[in-house]
Amino acid sequence: MLKRYPLVTIVIAQLFGTSLWFSVNGVGLALQEAVGLSEGDLGLLTIAVQAGFITGTLTIATTGLADRVRASHLFAISAVLGALVNAAFIGVAGNVTLAAIARFATGLCLAGIYPLGMKLVVSWTPSHAGAALGWLVGMLTLGTASPHLLRGVTLALPWQWPLLLASGLALVAAVMIFRLGVGPHLPPTAKGGRPWAGLLAFQQRGFRAAALGYFGHCWELYAFWTLTPFLVARELTRLGTSLDSVSWLSFTVIAVGMPGCVLAGRASRHVGSGRVAFIALACSGALCLLYPLLGSAPPLFLLGLLLIWGFSVIADSAQFSALASATAPSDRLGSALAMMNAIGFALTIPAIALVTSLWASQGLSVIWWLLPGPVLGLIAMRGLLIPAGKT
Repeated sequence: MLKRYPLVTIVIAQLFGTSLWFSVNGVGLALQEAVGLSEGDLGLLTIAVQAGFITGTLTIATTGLADRVRASHLFAISAVLGALVNAAFIGVAGNVTLAAIARFATGLCLAGIYPLGMKLVVSWTPSHAGAALGWLVGMLTLGTASPHLLRGVTLALPWQWPLLLASGLALVAAVMIFRLGVGPHLPPTAKGGRPWAGLLAFQQRGFRAAALGYFGHCWELYAFWTLTPFLVARELTRLGTSLDSVSWLSFTVIAVGMPGCVLAGRASRHVGSGRVAFIALACSGALCLLYPLLGSAPPLFLLGLLLIWGFSVIADSAQFSALASATAPSDRLGSALAMMNAIGFALTIPAIALVTSLWASQGLSVIWWLLPGPVLGLIAMRGLLIPAGKT
């Protein structure tokens, strides 16, 4: 049954597996009240996940593990370990150092979920990679947003419940992918391999342009997602309403990126992945510039802008991955994508650190720290504006 609908299986497993990513952010306000974590502490925990993900992707890229171990097996093992570590966080949440270590370990496990999910998609549906990866990244977006949803539906329960639910979803993802296996359109394993083999893909002009655009996108994306609850809470406070709906609205702002990814994937089949990525990055970059200038606008208007931003900020991600997949060496695809992810996610760390540490003093002005990412990304990817059907 699973192999009759491989793309559906992969994207649902991606949704479930990546629910681990922002699981702590979904209960951030509760953690501030229950164990006394500050906004800076929450930023540290988010950075720890990113650092773990970077370390993990670098490890599987430099060792060739992403291409020498069956992708479905590596995904399943990573999801199981991630579920266990995420649940273990509950016992150490009161100790910031141990909590950061637990989140770092969760990031390590996610390195075996997200890049390997991309490789699995390409192995099953290579002819429509842009559209298929649009669904995959859309589910990553829902997975990122899901902790806010899980907190919303368990608001009357202790903060531990959303974390346990996220771990349960990751276990389901492991079973789904293990049973599915690898598709027929890529070699399931690669024998041998050189350290840092993923870097060889940067010799390809198309891959290099896609990667540089992706790096600019990464600088903005996760910092925006980290800021989302703060931005939503600001507008609810201005409206004079309860903050109980912060989780629901934060989920909505992030989750609206899912249809953004899917629609971008469909558009890529007509106008090309390069053009779609350029337009999406330009839109989110424009919001980076304008949002602080509109800070005194009516709260409902700004909440509407957040929805537009959430829609556009992730819509380009799958198209960068599709462009990179098309130009990377096929026998080192997993390593190349993992290396691109590692570098891109390394750039999320200073961006997250800046916005979380400066939010209390600078307010909306911290958003301008995100603007260089889209600007430099747009400059780098001008060469990707190629005719439809060539990506």
